[in-house]
Amino acid sequence: MTAKQAVLTAREKIDRAACILRRVIGVPDYDIYLAHIREHHPETTPLTREEFTNQRLLDKYTRPGSRCC
Repeated sequence: MTAKQAVLTAREKIDRAACILRRVIGVPDYDIYLAHIREHHPETTPLTREEFTNQRLLDKYTRPGSRCC
């Protein structure tokens, strides 16, 4: 494995770990949302990052059934 390949592999692992960590702590992942919209709803204009974050916060606090407390 070349140094460049090793760096790319390490970067992929770091990106994956960051994605998992964001899901565990409940931080929405805008990049995953954009990929989903492009693939499954190409006719839809995606939310801006700010709109996306605000919508996720609204969802989090107005749906108490999905929380333990």
